[in-house]
Amino acid sequence: MDTEQRVLWLAPEDIRPNPAQPRRTFDSGELERLAASIRAHGVLQPLTVRRTESGWELVAGERRLRAAALAGMETVPCLERAADGRTSAALALVENLQRQDLHYLEEAEAISAFLHRSGLTQEAAAEQLGMSPSALANKLRLLRLSPACRTAVTEGNLTERHARCLLRLEDEAERLSAARHFVSAGLNVAQAERYVDHRLEILQSTPPAGRRAYIIKDVRLFL
Repeated sequence: MDTEQRVLWLAPEDIRPNPAQPRRTFDSGELERLAASIRAHGVLQPLTVRRTESGWELVAGERRLRAAALAGMETVPCLERAADGRTSAALALVENLQRQDLHYLEEAEAISAFLHRSGLTQEAAAEQLGMSPSALANKLRLLRLSPACRTAVTEGNLTERHARCLLRLEDEAERLSAARHFVSAGLNVAQAERYVDHRLEILQSTPPAGRRAYIIKDVRLFL
């Protein structure tokens, strides 16, 4: 029988999490609700695992694994997948990209990590992840935001289009100030774009700080 079709019943503690898992945060309330469902009905969709030299490693299904452990399940159904590290990372990323609740900054960080691990070009990675090259490039551009900006964007629940809007500002202080203003003023994307347009006009018309202008009145110097 194909190993991908053979259901294995493994203890949750015997499954090592996927090191390439793109999701960094797991909502405790959602995990509790999923755990309650698992207590009542069991794990309906098997996890995907692969065999490594150090034991079983999760390929996809970390929310189910965490919730099953929370529910006190002694074993969980798993499907074994023959996959190397790169394939495992790709599958974990694809599974999360297909979910709607993965934050776009987590997506960007996961794509960047996948590129680093796999050594693929952006075009090849986009094809493997089912994305267009331009969509993948736009995700990666978000990583130009500083950690402080990313925190402001995440905590302020700003959309991906808000975050892209910030990239138009080159100065870090301007970006951070704009992000905080988006949040405090509750600006939608169109309003945020207009705000950035206004800031760019001001910045382009203001001489750089510290630059002195000299006026030479003696015309003989020009002659």
